[in-house]
Amino acid sequence: MNSKALRYNLLIAGAALLLFVPFLGAVHLFDWDEINFAECAREMLVTGDYFSVKINFQPFWEKPPLFIWMQALSMNIFGINEFAARLPNAIAGCLTLLVFFNIGRKLVDEKFGLIWALVYAGSFLPHFYFKSGIIDPWFNLFIFSGIYYFILFSNNNAQSQTNSKSTKLLLFSALFIGLGVLTKGPVAVLVFGLCIGVYWIIKRFQPVISIKQMFIFAGTVAFVGGLWFLMLALTGNAAIIKEFFVYQVRLFNTRDAGHGGPFFYHWIVLLIGCFPLSVFALRAFNLVQRTENGERRKTSIFQLLTPKSKLSTPDSQLISDTPFQKHFKLWMMILFWVVLILFSIVKTKIVHYSSLCYFPLSFLAAYAVHKLMIAELVWKKYTGILLMVIASLIGIAISALPFLDKYKQQIISADIIKDKFAVENLKANVNWTGYEWLIGLALIVGVGGMLVLINRNKVKEGMIGIFIISLLAVNMASLVVAPRIEKYSQGAAIEFYEYLQNKECYVETLGFKSYAHLFYSHKKEQANKNSYTLDWLLTGEIDKPTYFVSKITSAEEVIKGYPDLKEIYRKNGFVFFVRKVK
Repeated sequence: MNSKALRYNLLIAGAALLLFVPFLGAVHLFDWDEINFAECAREMLVTGDYFSVKINFQPFWEKPPLFIWMQALSMNIFGINEFAARLPNAIAGCLTLLVFFNIGRKLVDEKFGLIWALVYAGSFLPHFYFKSGIIDPWFNLFIFSGIYYFILFSNNNAQSQTNSKSTKLLLFSALFIGLGVLTKGPVAVLVFGLCIGVYWIIKRFQPVISIKQMFIFAGTVAFVGGLWFLMLALTGNAAIIKEFFVYQVRLFNTRDAGHGGPFFYHWIVLLIGCFPLSVFALRAFNLVQRTENGERRKTSIFQLLTPKSKLSTPDSQLISDTPFQKHFKLWMMILFWVVLILFSIVKTKIVHYSSLCYFPLSFLAAYAVHKLMIAELVWKKYTGILLMVIASLIGIAISALPFLDKYKQQIISADIIKDKFAVENLKANVNWTGYEWLIGLALIVGVGGMLVLINRNKVKEGMIGIFIISLLAVNMASLVVAPRIEKYSQGAAIEFYEYLQNKECYVETLGFKSYAHLFYSHKKEQANKNSYTLDWLLTGEIDKPTYFVSKITSAEEVIKGYPDLKEIYRKNGFVFFVRKVK
């Protein structure tokens, strides 16, 4: 690495830490996923058992332990709090931008690496996830790194390079895929395997990897990713392994916990949530390219993915793209479509399930931005229109929130919202300054201003400006808007759980799934094993006061079914009960 590249790496690392670390603890963790993983880490600290993953001090088979170990280490250093739970992902954000820069500078040059890092950091969901406490940022980084080394491996084999170098690249690929398995499970192998399968088909079944290399790869993945599962089996916890795989299959076949949606759910999430990179990435799917004789020719995704076929001719590729750049771009296309289609098929629809798409999508966006800067792509009017439309949708949504609060009584009286729980959420007493709408307005006006620059042939300045404006908007929204949203959605419940900290009691939810009562009441492992049974807490001979929380939509059913429960109070859609010791 030369001194210039080193300076850029230090600059990116410093900027990333400034973007992702401050104010990580400014808002409570959100149910479910954030609190779920943080609670598993907290229970590791409480029990001193760092090998077993537990929730409510019972075996938890839904996720492997690697990310939870990261959180546990962070909590050991910074305490059991929101900052410590989210810090691992802030570090993942820093590493991700460094990975993009260094791959980009080797693929094209330092400028392209910087564009790629800015494109990712300056887009809404990709940026926001590095301020969260969910597993996906690390999982995605591991999978992408594993695929990158396999890209190098497959290109190395195609160039007939040394066998020792190929083996080294293959081992690195397997190592990262194994870490992906250890982070989130066998879906890492599934995604990787599907990508290789598609690549093999595109290459018309030409050999991609030898039998010997396949065994080396599979053995490394099994050793790294399966080590924890092996230890579970050796320690008599094989039942957890069975439940783990049953859970993975259920996610694909059923709508877990009501998280369903249409087939195109993730397509919409990516288009709007990954603004503005998603709009620029669209240009990489339908390119206007310069041919060797200077003519312009439109080339579709299918032509790029079908080499040496009737769909493509030798002059249909960009003359500035090297063979390896074409090879890398092909893999990014494959990764994007595999992940998008796979999780469109999966019945359970949750926003972050398609988050691995952010990586190839950001490359395609950076590719298009770079080509626009060097005039190998021409600016299209529809790109500006789509940027303005999505910026307006996001900006209006942000700006409308304080006004919804201001006029919430009229909204409630008009009976517009049919969900009783949502109506009660809206009644929360949230302090809006009245200036939060300026964030949304600044996004709309800023993007509009940059589009004016682009129309005046200042394309480079305009595109960079769009990503910087978006970066500032997502930072301000996460700092100013997210804490207030949290007060509507779960603030009353969190307040109640925090009140119960260090009190000799039991606490449980009724009629809805949550992990918040465990983390925020600082639940300890209970000597009375009956307390882990809901029926005993509701009707048994309890030895401590027991507190229950239900949503208002199921409160009457709880009151009728369990007369021993005494209602304490209601607040913002939640109803709080106590059952005293007789």
